[in-house]
Amino acid sequence: MSEPGVDIARPGTVLDRMSFLQGAEYTLEPLVGGLTNRNYRVSTSRGVDYVARFAGGKSELLSIDRDAEAYNSAVAATLGIGPQVVEYSPTDAVLVVTWIDGSTCTDAMLDDPDVLAGVAACCRTLHSGPRFAGTFDMFRVQENYLRIVRERGFRVPPGYLELADRVAVLDTVLHASADATVACHNDLLAANIMLDGRRIWFIDYEYSGNNDRCFELGNIWSEAELPLDRLEHLVTAYLGRPDPVAVARARLFATMAKYGWTLWASIQDAVSDVDFDFWTWGLAKYERAAAEFGSPDLNRLIDTVSQSIGKGAAPWPQST
Repeated sequence: MSEPGVDIARPGTVLDRMSFLQGAEYTLEPLVGGLTNRNYRVSTSRGVDYVARFAGGKSELLSIDRDAEAYNSAVAATLGIGPQVVEYSPTDAVLVVTWIDGSTCTDAMLDDPDVLAGVAACCRTLHSGPRFAGTFDMFRVQENYLRIVRERGFRVPPGYLELADRVAVLDTVLHASADATVACHNDLLAANIMLDGRRIWFIDYEYSGNNDRCFELGNIWSEAELPLDRLEHLVTAYLGRPDPVAVARARLFATMAKYGWTLWASIQDAVSDVDFDFWTWGLAKYERAAAEFGSPDLNRLIDTVSQSIGKGAAPWPQST
């Protein structure tokens, strides 16, 4: 790994220095699926298992603050929706959390009203809890990604920059219609949601920060590529009532999410040592975003949100 103090090739060397393992024998099992970090299951002679997350190189290019990730992970754990933080080593860029004995969610599993209602409840709990460290605003994140891509000469999909005027309109209308930001996960793709038969967990808080709750809802829907009625169900389950304006805002945020994550993929394509086709993944995101920016629905959604500005809204729900 390129970051100082991190020896990703010999994770045991790093873990041996950490206090949570003192006096215990342990084995390591690499976990598949991570696109930014190297994750290991740590099974100990005490009969307690953990997950050790070794931060990927050049995390700063991806707008990741590892100290904020550790802090926010601990906050989520106090709410009962995230694993307990066991130890964090800033020097080694390693975060250790308790092992969750459950199954990782899939897009197909999220395409279920009951599962979505459970996810909505977890979102309410998170959003009603203490504020996180840091902020996450995809408009500002995308600007930062674009600056990095331009400065370093990384690839950009053809036509990407031609959508800037439409992005500016979304930036204006979504911020003008915004309520106060709340603690958000900001990366709730299915792989970051776990089910253990009794409860739903949110894991991996590296992009967490205070944000607009409609970004959270729209990004869940977008990442799983669910049909529109599932977004309407998710918003209704979250609010306890239908809300066309919240659905419209979530859809606009979902479009912006795809547009922003496209450049995340461009950066990863250039710098990551993970064996994954980031460019193809990013192009798929961009093609969906471009189609939505060019859809007649875009102006209708913008009008729906614009007409709500200044009219006030019913209070957002608190955790139950």
